[in-house]
Amino acid sequence: MTDAADIGTALEALRARRPLVQNITNYVAMTLSANVLLALGASPAMVHAIEEVEDFVAISDALVINIGTLSPPWVEAMRRAVLAANEAGKPWVLDPVGCGATPYRTATAAELASFRPAVVRGNASEIMSLAGATGEKPKGVDSAAASDAALEAARGLAQRTGAVVAVTGVTDYAVDGTSAVRVDGGHALMPLSTALGCALSATVAAFAAVTDPMTAAVAALAAFDVAGAEAAERCRGPGHLPAELCDALHQMDAASLRRRARIGVA
Repeated sequence: MTDAADIGTALEALRARRPLVQNITNYVAMTLSANVLLALGASPAMVHAIEEVEDFVAISDALVINIGTLSPPWVEAMRRAVLAANEAGKPWVLDPVGCGATPYRTATAAELASFRPAVVRGNASEIMSLAGATGEKPKGVDSAAASDAALEAARGLAQRTGAVVAVTGVTDYAVDGTSAVRVDGGHALMPLSTALGCALSATVAAFAAVTDPMTAAVAALAAFDVAGAEAAERCRGPGHLPAELCDALHQMDAASLRRRARIGVA
């Protein structure tokens, strides 16, 4: 099982390599995802034009695909990017934002998941919908279910796609089809600040550039939970949380991550 020592080593490797992470993500999340990656020690790029996505995959270390603000040209760019990443053997992360909310969104997420991402990161409703499980319809892009309700769906999705599936909520889980890791922490303010989940998916991609998918998922979940809890201690409300989160990630080192991470078998 991935443990605190593994995620600390992953953070050290990320800081040493400073991976270039290509983001095809939504308008709401671009700035925060870029700032979180910089604070963590990675290098972000927001590149989604059909004319250059494949060329940029060639020079990137990892790719994140976030379907938050869909349009047909972006979907085609996503297809081309993930196929290029697979051909080059580069890890990519799928964030199926709002999967289950509309047929177009659900079909797009399902098609992209069939291209074998390294990691799928979503809330419980998104993961249950993507897995084809019966679940309550999401509230737009917000989950209508608790993360533990999606564990079986996550296992099935992991087995079908070959991806590690990270389910986020009050408790976070990383599932690879044969095992599951539980990550506790974070703070109640975090769901009240937009685009934190999207930035978390970008963080997963940064870790995936330097370690295996399960360790990448657990390291990203733990880093966000630790940083989020620390950030919330300095905030009166959710408005300043993203800035404080970036500061906490920037100040985090391997020793503090190992010490404060709360990881166990699910």
